[in-house]
Amino acid sequence: MRIAGTNIPDNKKLQIALTYVFGVGISRAKQILKETGVPLEKRAKELSLEESNKIRDFIAKFKVEGELRREISSNIKRLKDIKSYRGIRHMKRLPVRGQRTKTNTRTVRGNVRVTMGSGRRKTEKT
Repeated sequence: MRIAGTNIPDNKKLQIALTYVFGVGISRAKQILKETGVPLEKRAKELSLEESNKIRDFIAKFKVEGELRREISSNIKRLKDIKSYRGIRHMKRLPVRGQRTKTNTRTVRGNVRVTMGSGRRKTEKT
């Protein structure tokens, strides 16, 4: 089953399967199923054509997938253009939301490990 250009796994429960769509989290997935009248415990392969069309139509009301990604990237680009603090942090590829950088930013900085013994050569014993 495809919703908003994303393949939804058949064997998972719908409230989890809908989260595969970018922009749909667990709470929005529950809201979608509640509004469309589809049981939470139902799996994607058990959906009727009518139910899947209801879900598709309801998801179409929200910004999801490509449209949401474009909006997020344009927001980041705007921050960079006006050179705000957050934009500068994005440019330098550092944490934006106030996290510490002395430790715990390995994923953002590219897993750089600089410790006392990391660059030291082993001395030969003679």
